[in-house]
Amino acid sequence: MNKLNIAVLFGGVSTEHEVSIISAKSVIENLDKEKYEIIPVGITKEGKWLLYTGKIEDLNDKWFNMGVECIITPDKTKKALLKIKDSDITYIDIDCVFPVLHGVNGEDGTIQGLLELAGVPYVGCGVLSSAVCMDKAFTKKLALIEGIPQGHFMVLNSFEYEKEQELWIRRIESEFSYPCFIKPSNGGSSVGITKAHNRIELIEGIAMAFMYDTKIVIEEFIDCREVECSVLGLNDPIASTIGEIIPSREFYDYEAKYIDNNSILVIPAKVSEHIVDEIQKLAVKLFKMLDCSGMARVDFFIEKNTEKIYFNEINTIPGFTSISMYPKLWENVGLSYSELLDRLIEIAIERHNQKQRLKYSKEG
Repeated sequence: MNKLNIAVLFGGVSTEHEVSIISAKSVIENLDKEKYEIIPVGITKEGKWLLYTGKIEDLNDKWFNMGVECIITPDKTKKALLKIKDSDITYIDIDCVFPVLHGVNGEDGTIQGLLELAGVPYVGCGVLSSAVCMDKAFTKKLALIEGIPQGHFMVLNSFEYEKEQELWIRRIESEFSYPCFIKPSNGGSSVGITKAHNRIELIEGIAMAFMYDTKIVIEEFIDCREVECSVLGLNDPIASTIGEIIPSREFYDYEAKYIDNNSILVIPAKVSEHIVDEIQKLAVKLFKMLDCSGMARVDFFIEKNTEKIYFNEINTIPGFTSISMYPKLWENVGLSYSELLDRLIEIAIERHNQKQRLKYSKEG
């Protein structure tokens, strides 16, 4: 059997660069070496592309010391990675790309646009879906139109805020009670997110969020349980069981996710079958509504007093570390990590082939 050449992209110009490396290492370790020839491609924090030549076990924050310059060519006739060494260019054929690039410049449609130009199949959502899902403000507005239950929110851009800060602070306080959350609209891994308990913390939180994006989202606090659901598929997506996050801190921030190791994932979540069914249906509905494909992790709140379900956010390139919720939820229902990766690659190629058939039918 001929092996497929799979380029795994990691790193990136993003605040989630380090998390991406951990996820990519886990993906590479679990890809079936009998089926795939793995081509690890890292992007430095400065945006330089390098073919990683070191051992997978040595893939860490110094990975760029073991790299050779490369780039994926947007030339559709090539479908290849260009390896550049001492002014010599070598073409390496690519059958599929697995982007493990969390956050900005990886999860927001930018890398997907390049891969569309290159004509190469890639794992995960397309350009539009990636861009919309990455932007919390747009996602929430679309969910609102579709009647998806979610907490009250407000969108604020830096230009408006800088002109009339006091006015906006008063408006926020008139619409939200403390505590409330402040989030960059485009971002992940809870970077730049704060929980404000008073006006001083609100002002500080807004300033911090604007360090990461020119548009931010203010959200009401909901006394809730946090649960997540994985979705997988293309034309007929399916939802996994749901898992619950019990954060080690006041909320599930970056430190609680990746540093202190004291947060708890409960899989499956201890909730009624009715709630599981409702969340699964909502997750699939959102996946289809946002034109997702391949994979997404959809996050929800369950209000403690009422058990009312609220949509929180959707992630199109969820964490793929050994302890990440997305693969863990599928493992719980019998789909191993390696089998999950196989299925994602199959879906990527299937979607690409569908688009190609559509193109040729129109030309004919």
